[in-house]
Amino acid sequence: MPPRRVITGRSQEPRRRYAEEVRLLRTERGLTLKKLAEVVGWDPSLFGKLESGATMGSPEVAQALDRHYGTPGLLLALWELAVGDPTQFKEQYRRYMLLESEAVSLWHYAVSAPPGLLQTDGYVREALTAGGARGNVLEQQVDARTGRRKLLEGPAAPPFRVILFEAVLRNSLREQGAWREQLSYLAEAAERPNVTLHVLPFGRGLHGLTNTDTMFLRLLDGRTVAYAENDVRGELVEETSRVERLQLAYDSMRDLALTPAESRSFILRMLEEVPCEPST
Repeated sequence: MPPRRVITGRSQEPRRRYAEEVRLLRTERGLTLKKLAEVVGWDPSLFGKLESGATMGSPEVAQALDRHYGTPGLLLALWELAVGDPTQFKEQYRRYMLLESEAVSLWHYAVSAPPGLLQTDGYVREALTAGGARGNVLEQQVDARTGRRKLLEGPAAPPFRVILFEAVLRNSLREQGAWREQLSYLAEAAERPNVTLHVLPFGRGLHGLTNTDTMFLRLLDGRTVAYAENDVRGELVEETSRVERLQLAYDSMRDLALTPAESRSFILRMLEEVPCEPST
């Protein structure tokens, strides 16, 4: 059988292909991001993130672009393929990812690993390898996960608050250089104006989220949703009363944590404990 020809020369990876098509349709019509936003709605920064692959946006955005460009169903179909791509994220996490990309503010409690938005390439690669990912699948998943960091970059980045349990800073990587890079990245992120980072040291007592990674998102419509996850399952929580209970637990835990300045100093002390790799 002869090899399949690539007709368009564009990416065959669904997420990247969606970004390419969104960008191509705009540039072919000579539109700026600002002009597109004026006509279609939403903020220009959202369309910039769509074109860079930093976010997938929502199906409503894909439909609005299809209507504007006269491409009925094209972008929505590409969006569905990208979101459903099995090389991206677990099924129960996909809706959370879509909401995360459009959240106006985020906050997170991390039990044993840095939050995905603050993981370095080295951390992601070792974590995925430990989970059994190999070859092209590994590379695709690394790209997908590290691309999430772009959400917190740039002047339009949303505010992000995170509480790291001390175990996050003690559960080091096998490669010392990669672990130093991860700790350094956390210390650097703690200095950004849109990031507030707390460390919850050992010995501060029990609290309501002891074994559960929990993420909160404030959405454009004013709602807050939560995503609670452990080693075996994750759940998107949208019921107001349940979200409020999780929020109260988070607030109580924040009262037990170090201040942002103390937390950054704590991370820098941990960084000093990591042996430097010998020069070759």
